[in-house]
Amino acid sequence: MQSLQDQDDLIPRPRGSLPKLCAAVLSAMTIGGVLFLSPERLFEWVAMVILILTLGPLLHGLCLLAEEILYHSNTRHRGRGWSHVLPACGLWGKTLLAAGLAGLLLHLVRHPLPHQGQSLKLVFLASSLYPLLKSLGVLGPSEVEVSALCEGRKMNVAHGLAWSFYIGYLRLVLPRLDDSITAFCATKTSSLGRGSRKLIILIPLNANISHKLNEEDNRILYCDNLPNNEIDRAGVRGRVYKHSVYSVFDEHKKVHECVLEYATPLLTLHSMSQESSAGFGEPERRQQVLLFFRTLQDILENSLECRNHYKLILLNDEHEEDPHFLSKAILRNLQQQEKEEYCLTPSPQQEKGEYCLTPSPQQEKGEYCLTPSPQQEMVNPFLSQSSSRASAPPIKGDWHHPDPISREPTLMFSLDPPHTLKHPEENSHHYPGK
Repeated sequence: MQSLQDQDDLIPRPRGSLPKLCAAVLSAMTIGGVLFLSPERLFEWVAMVILILTLGPLLHGLCLLAEEILYHSNTRHRGRGWSHVLPACGLWGKTLLAAGLAGLLLHLVRHPLPHQGQSLKLVFLASSLYPLLKSLGVLGPSEVEVSALCEGRKMNVAHGLAWSFYIGYLRLVLPRLDDSITAFCATKTSSLGRGSRKLIILIPLNANISHKLNEEDNRILYCDNLPNNEIDRAGVRGRVYKHSVYSVFDEHKKVHECVLEYATPLLTLHSMSQESSAGFGEPERRQQVLLFFRTLQDILENSLECRNHYKLILLNDEHEEDPHFLSKAILRNLQQQEKEEYCLTPSPQQEKGEYCLTPSPQQEKGEYCLTPSPQQEMVNPFLSQSSSRASAPPIKGDWHHPDPISREPTLMFSLDPPHTLKHPEENSHHYPGK
């Protein structure tokens, strides 16, 4: 089982703009070479090349336009006219503008190209061969281009499944999760603590989901269900949403309870990979699972309704021989949540110790209080250590408690009146007779 740090290495990052940068550098080097060899012909050659590269896509767009107008104007475009069909075929926008500017630049140049007749023949021949090569797939987009296009426009299967999982399930149940756990703990003896008051969602890379977790790992036992949430949804009155509580045992047979389930949309990905008609093999399935995890994580991080109510665990369960890898992964994440601390470290000039923002034992909903580090004695953290305060009056009260454990930690302030950070300046005015 991979560690929590290795999880980020599995998730693909969004594709950046490095190809554009490399293309710009290559174009600049090529133009620089042409400028060095024949500077008087630079604009003519650049205009000629741009015209060749843009006329080809425009002619291919005309071929696409013939198909769309004759057979698909009503079914695909719903008779919306040329204003919709032309841009859909690529006969609008940047390509048309670039071709027009290149033609205008070629017309305005003062020095005609050598062998101008042959150059024009080359333009028309290259432009007319482009649609043929494009239609045959020779000039088709690469897999990387298709992947980048689908990810940029959110057209992958994983994007649709992630949004469906969020809109149709998580956004409905996660805001009610804390109340369900509270009601469950009030009626049953449970060890659901602060760190386990989240819905743990398991996402295995192979998308192979077991419907009974104890069959996959005998250290995970079904405990009970949380109270049902009944929500009116899509015409169904009182549709039931439920969560299951599981007992997870560690190697010392200590029990840890948590609300646990798999991401249900992974069943769809796994079933699609088993159907030959779906054209969805194992490599594509793995890639879609990673995109599903990244997309769902981004959606939930930006959702105020679901924040702090979930925990996603990506399971790299390939080539795993440990029969308890699932329980170990769950316990590792539970321990990370329960031992999490946020420290407020003092500035280098302060020498009275480090203060940590830790949860109060009585709090259950993530409220925090400021308590000193266990190794530090309880002193006033706001007292200045500068030499100019050596003659200040003594602090009232005693900052050292005889038994610090006998009382709840509190936030302590200095009893000194506020002091300015600047030295006092003489700004009084004396008037005669006063």
